[in-house]
Amino acid sequence: MVNIGSLWQYLALHSTLSGDSTNTNNTANNLAKMGLAAYTLPALPYAYDALEPHISAQIMELHHARHHQAYVTNLNKALESHVAAVAAGDVAAQIALQQVVKFNGGGHINHSLFWKNLAPAGSEDASVAQAKGLVAEIEKTWGSFDGFKTAFSAALMGIQGSGWGWLVKEAGNGAGLRIVTTKDQDPVVGGDVPVFGVDMWEHAYYLQYLNGKAAYVENIWNVINWRTAEERFAGRSEEKTEL
Repeated sequence: MVNIGSLWQYLALHSTLSGDSTNTNNTANNLAKMGLAAYTLPALPYAYDALEPHISAQIMELHHARHHQAYVTNLNKALESHVAAVAAGDVAAQIALQQVVKFNGGGHINHSLFWKNLAPAGSEDASVAQAKGLVAEIEKTWGSFDGFKTAFSAALMGIQGSGWGWLVKEAGNGAGLRIVTTKDQDPVVGGDVPVFGVDMWEHAYYLQYLNGKAAYVENIWNVINWRTAEERFAGRSEEKTEL
């Protein structure tokens, strides 16, 4: 269960995310009048075709420009309605909007993290050599890197319906690594730090892999950004990845 108060806090920490947006000017202007900045679609750190052949340009454009943009647009609209409900003292409307904020806010958070934990196959960032500290901890936890990949892939394949698979660094000093899954667009919460995640919604792979989910899971390993994963694991990332 995602705590809605924690999600509000997380979104507040992400208020500086920037990029192209097709949000209406009315929503942005209304949020500005309420003292809130409208969320915008973050630009990808690579071209839409950069992850081919493992993830097609068609999927990346649709996933980023349509699906992620929809989460951003609907989040801004929900925030606008929520602030208006607070001002009106309409508690029922505030409660009704919490699920909308959780779903679209989570979608924005998860995808913003996802784009950065991908990199073109064969690039330096996609080399596991960039994650020496993380790999050492993975081998300590799962016995071998291949053992970890097998466990993580099994967790992804075990997701029923739509959701995400994550490697997280547990909250607290000296905490270890674990694999978690989240339902729909629920983000990682509770202080755990997402090291990297994989989107298991059908929109992430269906145009290319059809019902071949296993092939998508196998090929996603070719485009993991291990440099970003190492930075998140070591706490050097500037991203706000924990609540």
